[in-house]
Amino acid sequence: MRGSLDITAGREAFGADPSGYQSARPPYPEALYARLCERTGLGRGAAVFEVGAGAGLATERLLAEGADPLLVIEPDARSAAFLRAAHPDPALRILNDTWESADLPADRYDLGVSATAFHWLEQGAALAKVRRSLRPGGWWAMWWTNFGVEDGPDAFEDATRPLFAATPRAPAHGRKGGPSFAMDRRVRLAEMAEAKLENGEVDFWPWTITLPTARLVALYATFSPIIALDDDSRRRLLSELGTIADRDFGGRVERSYSTILYTARRS
Repeated sequence: MRGSLDITAGREAFGADPSGYQSARPPYPEALYARLCERTGLGRGAAVFEVGAGAGLATERLLAEGADPLLVIEPDARSAAFLRAAHPDPALRILNDTWESADLPADRYDLGVSATAFHWLEQGAALAKVRRSLRPGGWWAMWWTNFGVEDGPDAFEDATRPLFAATPRAPAHGRKGGPSFAMDRRVRLAEMAEAKLENGEVDFWPWTITLPTARLVALYATFSPIIALDDDSRRRLLSELGTIADRDFGGRVERSYSTILYTARRS
Protein backbone atom coordinates (compact mmCIF):
# COMPACT_ATOMS: atom_id res chain seq x y z
CA MET A 1 0.00 0.00 0.00
CA ARG A 2 1.28 3.45 -0.90
CA GLY A 3 2.13 5.52 2.19
CA SER A 4 3.09 9.14 2.70
CA LEU A 5 6.62 10.44 2.76
CA ASP A 6 7.76 11.54 6.20
CA ILE A 7 8.19 15.33 6.22
CA THR A 8 11.51 15.33 8.07
CA ALA A 9 12.93 12.63 5.81
CA GLY A 10 11.65 14.50 2.77
CA ARG A 11 13.34 17.73 3.78
CA GLU A 12 16.64 15.90 4.16
CA ALA A 13 16.31 13.77 1.04
CA PHE A 14 18.16 16.09 -1.28
CA GLY A 15 21.29 16.65 0.81
CA ALA A 16 22.73 13.24 -0.04
CA ASP A 17 23.70 14.47 -3.52
CA PRO A 18 23.19 18.23 -3.94
CA SER A 19 25.61 18.34 -6.87
CA GLY A 20 23.57 15.69 -8.68
CA TYR A 21 20.38 17.63 -7.98
CA GLN A 22 21.85 20.86 -9.30
CA SER A 23 23.11 19.29 -12.51
CA ALA A 24 20.01 17.14 -13.19
CA ARG A 25 17.21 19.60 -12.55
CA PRO A 26 16.45 21.94 -15.46
CA PRO A 27 16.71 25.67 -14.70
CA TYR A 28 13.63 27.77 -14.14
CA PRO A 29 12.46 29.75 -17.17
CA GLU A 30 14.05 33.12 -17.84
CA ALA A 31 10.56 34.60 -17.94
CA LEU A 32 10.16 33.81 -14.25
CA TYR A 33 13.13 35.95 -13.22
CA ALA A 34 12.01 38.74 -15.51
CA ARG A 35 8.61 38.65 -13.83
CA LEU A 36 10.19 38.73 -10.36
CA CYS A 37 12.20 41.80 -11.29
CA GLU A 38 9.18 43.51 -12.81
CA ARG A 39 6.60 42.72 -10.13
CA THR A 40 8.53 42.36 -6.87
CA GLY A 41 11.47 44.71 -7.36
CA LEU A 42 14.12 42.00 -7.32
CA GLY A 43 17.29 43.82 -8.30
CA ARG A 44 20.49 45.37 -7.05
CA GLY A 45 20.44 45.94 -3.30
CA ALA A 46 17.13 44.14 -2.64
CA ALA A 47 17.13 42.46 0.79
CA VAL A 48 15.93 38.91 0.12
CA PHE A 49 15.43 35.70 2.07
CA GLU A 50 15.06 32.28 0.48
CA VAL A 51 13.26 29.40 2.19
CA GLY A 52 14.69 25.94 1.47
CA ALA A 53 17.37 26.64 -1.11
CA GLY A 54 18.52 23.04 -1.44
CA ALA A 55 21.33 22.88 -3.99
CA GLY A 56 20.83 26.52 -4.96
CA LEU A 57 19.01 26.22 -8.27
CA ALA A 58 17.40 29.61 -7.66
CA THR A 59 20.04 31.03 -5.29
CA GLU A 60 22.58 31.63 -8.04
CA ARG A 61 20.11 33.66 -10.09
CA LEU A 62 18.90 35.68 -7.11
CA LEU A 63 22.51 36.73 -6.50
CA ALA A 64 23.03 37.47 -10.20
CA GLU A 65 19.92 39.69 -10.20
CA GLY A 66 21.45 41.74 -7.38
CA ALA A 67 19.94 40.39 -4.15
CA ASP A 68 22.10 41.83 -1.37
CA PRO A 69 21.86 40.67 1.28
CA LEU A 70 20.48 37.23 0.46
CA LEU A 71 19.68 35.14 3.51
CA VAL A 72 19.19 31.45 2.72
CA ILE A 73 17.42 29.23 5.25
CA GLU A 74 18.34 25.61 4.51
CA PRO A 75 17.53 22.81 7.00
CA ASP A 76 19.91 20.19 5.63
CA ALA A 77 23.53 20.63 6.76
CA ARG A 78 24.93 18.91 3.65
CA SER A 79 23.04 21.19 1.28
CA ALA A 80 24.05 24.22 3.35
CA ALA A 81 27.72 23.19 3.09
CA PHE A 82 27.34 22.70 -0.66
CA LEU A 83 25.86 26.18 -1.02
CA ARG A 84 28.71 27.75 0.95
CA ALA A 85 31.29 26.09 -1.28
CA ALA A 86 29.44 26.84 -4.52
CA HIS A 87 28.65 30.49 -3.83
CA PRO A 88 31.46 32.35 -2.01
CA ASP A 89 29.58 35.61 -2.47
CA PRO A 90 29.76 38.22 0.30
CA ALA A 91 26.09 39.03 -0.30
CA LEU A 92 25.08 35.49 0.69
CA ARG A 93 24.43 34.37 4.25
CA ILE A 94 23.42 30.77 4.87
CA LEU A 95 21.44 29.79 7.94
CA ASN A 96 21.39 26.02 8.54
CA ASP A 97 18.02 25.83 10.24
CA THR A 98 14.38 25.02 9.61
CA TRP A 99 12.03 27.80 8.59
CA GLU A 100 9.98 27.13 11.72
CA SER A 101 12.86 27.79 14.11
CA ALA A 102 14.96 30.27 12.11
CA ASP A 103 15.34 33.64 13.83
CA LEU A 104 14.65 36.42 11.31
CA PRO A 105 14.21 40.10 12.11
CA ALA A 106 10.68 41.42 11.69
CA ASP A 107 9.77 44.00 9.05
CA ARG A 108 13.16 43.67 7.38
CA TYR A 109 13.09 42.14 3.90
CA ASP A 110 12.03 43.50 0.53
CA LEU A 111 11.36 40.05 -0.88
CA GLY A 112 10.99 36.49 0.37
CA VAL A 113 11.10 33.52 -2.02
CA SER A 114 10.85 29.77 -2.06
CA ALA A 115 11.61 27.66 -5.14
CA THR A 116 10.08 24.17 -5.25
CA ALA A 117 10.29 23.86 -1.46
CA PHE A 118 7.36 25.48 0.32
CA HIS A 119 5.15 22.36 0.12
CA TRP A 120 7.29 20.85 2.89
CA LEU A 121 5.86 23.35 5.40
CA GLU A 122 2.60 23.85 7.27
CA GLN A 123 1.20 26.69 5.22
CA GLY A 124 -0.59 28.83 7.77
CA ALA A 125 2.26 29.21 10.23
CA ALA A 126 4.90 29.38 7.50
CA LEU A 127 3.14 32.18 5.61
CA ALA A 128 2.50 34.09 8.83
CA LYS A 129 6.25 34.06 9.46
CA VAL A 130 6.88 35.18 5.89
CA ARG A 131 4.65 38.19 6.47
CA ARG A 132 6.35 39.11 9.76
CA SER A 133 9.75 39.01 8.06
CA LEU A 134 8.78 41.31 5.17
CA ARG A 135 8.82 45.07 5.48
CA PRO A 136 5.48 46.78 4.80
CA GLY A 137 5.14 46.74 1.03
CA GLY A 138 7.54 43.81 0.71
CA TRP A 139 6.81 40.90 -1.61
CA TRP A 140 6.47 37.14 -1.30
CA ALA A 141 7.13 34.80 -4.27
CA MET A 142 6.96 31.01 -4.39
CA TRP A 143 7.24 28.83 -7.43
CA TRP A 144 7.49 25.27 -8.66
CA THR A 145 8.30 23.41 -11.82
CA ASN A 146 5.63 20.76 -12.25
CA PHE A 147 6.95 17.67 -14.01
CA GLY A 148 4.11 16.70 -16.31
CA VAL A 149 1.19 18.47 -17.94
CA GLU A 150 -1.67 20.00 -16.02
CA ASP A 151 -4.53 18.43 -17.97
CA GLY A 152 -3.34 14.82 -17.80
CA PRO A 153 -0.32 12.55 -18.20
CA ASP A 154 1.97 12.78 -21.19
CA ALA A 155 3.08 9.66 -23.07
CA PHE A 156 6.10 8.91 -20.89
CA GLU A 157 4.15 9.38 -17.67
CA ASP A 158 1.49 7.01 -18.98
CA ALA A 159 4.10 4.41 -19.92
CA THR A 160 5.88 4.52 -16.55
CA ARG A 161 2.94 4.97 -14.15
CA PRO A 162 2.95 1.34 -12.91
CA LEU A 163 6.54 1.73 -11.68
CA PHE A 164 5.43 4.24 -9.05
CA ALA A 165 2.64 2.23 -7.44
CA ALA A 166 4.76 1.52 -4.35
CA THR A 167 6.58 4.86 -4.02
CA PRO A 168 5.49 7.07 -1.11
CA ARG A 169 3.19 10.01 -1.68
CA ALA A 170 4.98 13.35 -1.23
CA PRO A 171 3.37 16.67 -0.22
CA ALA A 172 4.02 17.95 -3.74
CA HIS A 173 1.37 15.52 -5.00
CA GLY A 174 -1.30 17.63 -3.28
CA ARG A 175 -4.66 16.49 -2.00
CA LYS A 176 -5.81 13.03 -3.07
CA GLY A 177 -8.12 13.39 -6.02
CA GLY A 178 -7.12 17.02 -6.53
CA PRO A 179 -4.43 18.90 -8.44
CA SER A 180 -0.81 18.86 -7.40
CA PHE A 181 0.19 21.20 -4.57
CA ALA A 182 1.71 23.68 -6.99
CA MET A 183 -1.24 23.69 -9.37
CA ASP A 184 -3.90 24.11 -6.69
CA ARG A 185 -4.25 27.80 -7.49
CA ARG A 186 -7.41 28.42 -5.49
CA VAL A 187 -5.95 27.03 -2.26
CA ARG A 188 -2.53 28.65 -2.64
CA LEU A 189 -4.05 32.09 -3.28
CA ALA A 190 -6.53 31.69 -0.42
CA GLU A 191 -3.75 30.74 2.01
CA MET A 192 -1.71 33.80 1.08
CA ALA A 193 -4.74 36.03 1.49
CA GLU A 194 -5.50 34.49 4.88
CA ALA A 195 -1.93 35.31 5.94
CA LYS A 196 -2.61 38.94 4.91
CA LEU A 197 -0.39 38.74 1.86
CA GLU A 198 -2.44 40.73 -0.60
CA ASN A 199 -2.85 41.26 -4.36
CA GLY A 200 -2.00 37.62 -5.05
CA GLU A 201 -1.31 36.73 -8.66
CA VAL A 202 -0.38 33.60 -10.57
CA ASP A 203 1.95 33.38 -13.58
CA PHE A 204 2.23 30.16 -15.55
CA TRP A 205 4.70 29.00 -18.19
CA PRO A 206 4.26 25.64 -19.99
CA TRP A 207 7.38 24.32 -21.69
CA THR A 208 8.98 21.12 -22.97
CA ILE A 209 12.41 19.60 -22.84
CA THR A 210 13.89 16.60 -24.65
CA LEU A 211 16.14 14.45 -22.50
CA PRO A 212 18.40 11.56 -23.49
CA THR A 213 17.96 8.51 -21.32
CA ALA A 214 20.92 9.15 -19.00
CA ARG A 215 19.78 12.70 -18.21
CA LEU A 216 16.20 11.58 -17.77
CA VAL A 217 17.21 8.91 -15.26
CA ALA A 218 19.43 11.41 -13.42
CA LEU A 219 16.47 13.77 -13.15
CA TYR A 220 14.17 11.11 -11.73
CA ALA A 221 16.87 10.19 -9.23
CA THR A 222 16.34 13.65 -7.64
CA PHE A 223 12.63 13.08 -6.91
CA SER A 224 11.96 12.61 -3.19
CA PRO A 225 9.67 9.54 -3.48
CA ILE A 226 12.43 7.74 -5.40
CA ILE A 227 15.17 8.88 -3.01
CA ALA A 228 13.04 7.49 -0.15
CA LEU A 229 13.18 3.93 -1.54
CA ASP A 230 15.70 1.41 -0.29
CA ASP A 231 18.82 1.11 -2.45
CA ASP A 232 17.76 -2.00 -4.36
CA SER A 233 14.26 -0.70 -5.10
CA ARG A 234 15.64 2.65 -6.22
CA ARG A 235 18.18 1.07 -8.58
CA ARG A 236 15.55 -1.24 -10.02
CA LEU A 237 13.03 1.55 -10.63
CA LEU A 238 15.60 3.82 -12.28
CA SER A 239 16.83 0.94 -14.43
CA GLU A 240 13.30 0.20 -15.58
CA LEU A 241 12.73 3.87 -16.39
CA GLY A 242 15.84 3.79 -18.56
CA THR A 243 14.70 0.64 -20.30
CA ILE A 244 11.34 2.17 -21.19
CA ALA A 245 13.02 5.36 -22.42
CA ASP A 246 15.37 3.38 -24.68
CA ARG A 247 12.92 0.74 -25.86
CA ASP A 248 9.74 2.78 -26.37
CA PHE A 249 11.02 6.33 -26.91
CA GLY A 250 14.23 5.80 -28.87
CA GLY A 251 16.49 7.00 -26.06
CA ARG A 252 15.20 10.60 -26.22
CA VAL A 253 12.10 11.53 -24.25
CA GLU A 254 10.20 14.77 -24.67
CA ARG A 255 8.63 15.79 -21.33
CA SER A 256 6.03 18.46 -20.87
CA TYR A 257 6.65 20.70 -17.87
CA SER A 258 5.09 23.80 -16.42
CA THR A 259 6.42 26.42 -14.04
CA ILE A 260 3.98 28.28 -11.82
CA LEU A 261 4.74 31.43 -9.82
CA TYR A 262 2.69 32.90 -6.98
CA THR A 263 3.32 36.47 -5.82
CA ALA A 264 1.67 38.57 -3.15
CA ARG A 265 2.49 41.69 -1.16
CA ARG A 266 2.47 42.60 2.50
CA SER A 267 0.24 45.60 3.04
